[in-house]
Amino acid sequence: MTTATAERIQLIGQLSPEHRQILSPAALDFLAALHRQFEPRRQALLQARIQRQRKLDAGEKPDFLPATAHIRHGEWKINPLPEDLQDRRVEITGPVERKMMINALNSGAKCFMADFEDSNTPTWDNQLDGQVNVFDAYRRSISYTSPEGKHYSLNKDIATLIIRPRGWHLEEKHLQIDGEVMSGSLFDFGLTVFHNLQYRLSVGSSCYFYLPKMESHLEARLWNDVFNWAERELNAPHGCIKATVLIETILAAFEMDEILYELREHSAGLNAGRWDYIFSCIKKFRLDQDFCLAERGKITMLVPFMRAYSLLLLKTCHQRGAPAIGGMSAYIPVKTDPEANDKAMAQVQADKERDAGDGYDGGWVAHPGLVPVAMQAWKKALGQYPNQIHRQRPDIQVSAADLLNFHPEAPITEQGLRNNISVGVQYLASWLAGMGCVPIHNLMEDAATAEISRSQIWQWIRSPKGVLEDGRKVDVALFNTLLQEEVAKLEQQGRYSATLAEAAKLFGDITTSEDFVEFLTLPGYRRLA
Repeated sequence: MTTATAERIQLIGQLSPEHRQILSPAALDFLAALHRQFEPRRQALLQARIQRQRKLDAGEKPDFLPATAHIRHGEWKINPLPEDLQDRRVEITGPVERKMMINALNSGAKCFMADFEDSNTPTWDNQLDGQVNVFDAYRRSISYTSPEGKHYSLNKDIATLIIRPRGWHLEEKHLQIDGEVMSGSLFDFGLTVFHNLQYRLSVGSSCYFYLPKMESHLEARLWNDVFNWAERELNAPHGCIKATVLIETILAAFEMDEILYELREHSAGLNAGRWDYIFSCIKKFRLDQDFCLAERGKITMLVPFMRAYSLLLLKTCHQRGAPAIGGMSAYIPVKTDPEANDKAMAQVQADKERDAGDGYDGGWVAHPGLVPVAMQAWKKALGQYPNQIHRQRPDIQVSAADLLNFHPEAPITEQGLRNNISVGVQYLASWLAGMGCVPIHNLMEDAATAEISRSQIWQWIRSPKGVLEDGRKVDVALFNTLLQEEVAKLEQQGRYSATLAEAAKLFGDITTSEDFVEFLTLPGYRRLA
């Protein structure tokens, strides 16, 4: 690579000595080359998303692609999995905060997804601290001492580390290349592989990734080309980078075979990203007058469209020799209420037993205390095997109509509306304060669940079906009244005092805006330093 001039690479933000090691001149040259090679294609794909949305707004329904039928009906499989991705029966997720990473790696889970995306507020310090933490975690040198003097370090046996970079739609505003803001995806990925890929290969492993928010196989093709380019630039073996794709958009659900095919030399399977998937359904059909979903608590994995999606993902993965990883149960331990804790544990157990019984190879948890519960489900299902890829499911037949069978439409209650408001405001207040995942009402909330909360209200306001059980239409006036009341409750509790007012205003603005805001983190990001 040629050395980039200072005029063509602009850093906006303070750097600590540790951060300067991460953003070294050589690392910045690598990022600049990555940007120049792939940014035009990223922008073209983001424009393609806009064009596709216009067709949906005009009444077009998604369907399986005629042009790629030969891929869906062909005989092919992904490349063999590396040894440390064979057994993924329980995966834990969380932000790239130092103590949380240590606890997650020590949790007993088989894999840990360190998240630069939905559970992480992308402040400049958070992103760079996260890269420092990833660097140290890969080398098993990560440790932390709390202000109270408690020391945290890694156990002998730890989870396999998987990194989730930001989605294609997100940017890193603190780095500009040739006057253009850099992609958050390429920033997170680029720094990870530049500093760690050769080291990981030297110890018999590699860098593994989770890829979020994709909407088409062409977006997977871009990632595959990024991997190929990085392997060549870093003198790494072709195909050594592996990635699991989160199927968390309704459009990607129609292209699962194609996504696996594009990444087949780099693929580590698919994951059922259930919460973002629900959000995507609401977002994509927000103007469809026939579309309306019941309040969030009623949209379980057993409702028609969610069941169809999860089973199709399972069948598709196993047909192609790929792992199928189940999504997140948002329940967490409730230390202060034994009865509530028992209910939460029962919910997690039922969720994981269903996935394991269907044939999934693993599933996600949000808290170390849930790892043993989830482990039991897969221990029973797997027996002597590390996974269930051998378990084919030709009995599963899912049509386009099944994926679009959006029920239930009711109930929508005042309490459900209030819950959406409360969760959305609290999450945004936490996010603006720098914490991207937060326990609310005994559930672990991240950006995906907050997106459901605000998009549901936006759509209920505009849908003729957005009517409460008592007959009241959900409208802007009702929303504003309940918003004021819910914010007043939080003020009385002394919650989020520094960011509550700003969060309430942002939540109100994006929920009542005539134009639908694609992601709440986009206007939120503009408010971050």
